[in-house]
Amino acid sequence: MTLFRTVDPLVEPVTLAEVKAHLRLEQVSEDVLIEGLIRAAREEVEKTTGQALIDQSWRLTLDDWPPGEVLYLHRTPVREVLSVTVFDADGAASIVDPSTYRLDAHSEPARLALKARPLPGQRLNGIEIDFRAGYGEAGTDVPDLLRRAILILVTYWFEFRAAFDAGDQPVSLPSGFQRLVNGYRKPRL
Repeated sequence: MTLFRTVDPLVEPVTLAEVKAHLRLEQVSEDVLIEGLIRAAREEVEKTTGQALIDQSWRLTLDDWPPGEVLYLHRTPVREVLSVTVFDADGAASIVDPSTYRLDAHSEPARLALKARPLPGQRLNGIEIDFRAGYGEAGTDVPDLLRRAILILVTYWFEFRAAFDAGDQPVSLPSGFQRLVNGYRKPRL
C-alpha cells in the first residue's frame, strides 16, 4: 500500500499577511523565507495529523484488495472518490463502475465499501484509488486550531532560525503545537 499526493493544494491555510501580522513584521525582506516556512508548517501539520488541510488529490495504490469488504483511505477528510482503477497483466487500465462502491467520508479514516472487486492482473500496484481530500479550497475552511498550529510553528521556526544551521532546519516542534494538533491525530493501527 502506497499513499501519495497527486495534486498539491492551490493555496496555504494561512496567508503571508496573517503570518506577518502574527510576527508583527512589516518589512518584505523576509517574505520568501516566511512563505517557505508556511509551506513546511502545513506539511508538518498534515504529516502529524494525517489530515489534508486544503483540497488536494491523493492516490492509494494496492497490490491486491484487503480482506473484507471495506478499504480504508488514510488521509482525511475525504471529499470524494475520483476513480478506482484496476490494471490487468498487460498493464491495461479498467475503471471500476462507481455504482459498485460507496464512500463513507464521515468515518475516520474514511472507508470505501466495494461490491465488486475485480482482481488485478498486475502483481505490483495493480489497484489505484484516486480521491480528493481537504476541508475546502480556502484557508478559512480549515479548523482554527490547525491554522493556529501553523502560525505557532512558523513563528517558532522563524524566531529560532539563526540558532541552527540551514541544514538542521526545522529543528523541533514547540509544545503548544502538540497541544493544538493532538485532537486531530489519528491512532496508528
